[in-house]
Amino acid sequence: MIQIRNATADDADAIRAIYNDAVANTTAVFDYEPRSAEAQLAWLAMKAEQKLPVLVAEQDGAVLGYASYGQFRPWPAFQYTVENAIYIAPNRRGQGIGRLLLGELIAVAQARGLRSMVAGITAENTASLALHEKLGFERTGLIRDSGWKFERWLDLVFLQRMLQA
Repeated sequence: MIQIRNATADDADAIRAIYNDAVANTTAVFDYEPRSAEAQLAWLAMKAEQKLPVLVAEQDGAVLGYASYGQFRPWPAFQYTVENAIYIAPNRRGQGIGRLLLGELIAVAQARGLRSMVAGITAENTASLALHEKLGFERTGLIRDSGWKFERWLDLVFLQRMLQA
């Protein structure tokens, strides 16, 4: 059985491995450099300090994926809009883990009274686009050639889900 729970510092290595695979092998993130162990712990500490959720999907002691959100933009007027991030272990993609994580992340955001959640997804990442749309996100914009990775330009699709009625 897959359990969704809050991440701890003990999950840092597993989260880092999942993130670094996405950096090295996918266009899901526009980062070029793998994250160090120290940087991963600092990221988790920053999320905890800012009271931002980091959720992990775990089964039989193994972290299968993680999800989090952060403020969409750094100005006070954006405090009720967050941007999500979801990463799944390469051998567990396409098995419904992203749906479990995103569903719980939405529930956390709603419970905290947030107004909307956005996602910025590479246009070629059809699985992530479909996942978000299944969970009520609507496409709100496209930024063409916004990122350069793997020797090509990438389009970025923005989606949004309203969280409060």
